[in-house]
Amino acid sequence: MAMPTFTLGIEEEFQTIDPQTRELRSHMSKIVEDGRITLHEQVKAEMHEAVVEVGTVICKNIDEARAEVLHLRRQVVELADRVGLKIAAAGTHPFSRWQDQPITPDARYDKIVEELQEAARSNLVFGMHVHVGIENRDIGVYMMNALRYFLPHLFALSTNSPFWEGRETGYKSFRTKVFERFPRTGIPGYFHSASDYDEFIALLIKTGCIDNGKKIWWDVRLHPFFDTIEYRICDQMMRPDETIAVAAVMQALVAKIYKLKSQNLNFRIYRSALIKENKWRAARYGLDGSMIDFGKQEEVPTRLLILELLDFIDDVVDELGSRHEVEYVLKMLEMGTGADRQLKVFRETGDLSKVVDYILSETTHGL
Repeated sequence: MAMPTFTLGIEEEFQTIDPQTRELRSHMSKIVEDGRITLHEQVKAEMHEAVVEVGTVICKNIDEARAEVLHLRRQVVELADRVGLKIAAAGTHPFSRWQDQPITPDARYDKIVEELQEAARSNLVFGMHVHVGIENRDIGVYMMNALRYFLPHLFALSTNSPFWEGRETGYKSFRTKVFERFPRTGIPGYFHSASDYDEFIALLIKTGCIDNGKKIWWDVRLHPFFDTIEYRICDQMMRPDETIAVAAVMQALVAKIYKLKSQNLNFRIYRSALIKENKWRAARYGLDGSMIDFGKQEEVPTRLLILELLDFIDDVVDELGSRHEVEYVLKMLEMGTGADRQLKVFRETGDLSKVVDYILSETTHGL
């Protein structure tokens, strides 16, 4: 069996902000239209007009991915600047209301809003998706089954949406609570093979549930059209360094599980219902809570589990050339997630506008 290339692709969803009011403001597709000149298909409009998405090209390794992420952030900040807007990286806006945000005119979005109604209109959330190249679909399904266990760990690191419509929600990631209103979200079930997975998608298409596999919005999925495994669980993180670090860990997990499989060592599979318990804890407490170690059948501080995860992937990061990026996770454990830092600013100032200012400054950190 040929060794997969473990290529990387990273998509980030940004908020477009009015610098005076700090509210979300529609970019009226200007950013996307202007961006097409230099970035072509790498910049896209999303369902709400105050969202702009950028995606890297296919990257051979984490160095290329880093260069792309930094380049795209610089470009999108510059494009926004031209139309008098700022770019913010967080899972939700601290106080803007979805009711005030126009939907992008597009037949595809019209169809989603018609079908999903309030769930779609209120889905004003911002995520980060990472694709890792897996050319063999049976291996891809094997990966999807195994990777589910680690999703809450990755998610805890990314939590960056503690506020919703001007309220402190008590969650480190409220974005996931909003997105869970959509069908076909969350931790996927177990699939025996690629054909089992394809039959499942075919049944949903045949019965009119979906028109294609992209309407399956799980936290991890074998992509219906590309040869990739796609992680979709993370909040949009503030600093580019955070995005790159988590993407490096995601790539290393795929490489490590592949390595175990090629040595005939299977990764233990756990029920979705158990993994959902850990996901809930990650959404509520971020890094500050504990999660369940199912092997030991006991609660363990989340930070310790993340250190164990770094140990687990340690023997593949040098082959991937990503040790430096993966080690940034230690810095993330030290400085806290985006949610922790947003909450700290709010505790100190009592002012959500100051929280937006903080997000804006972190979004361009290191550019």
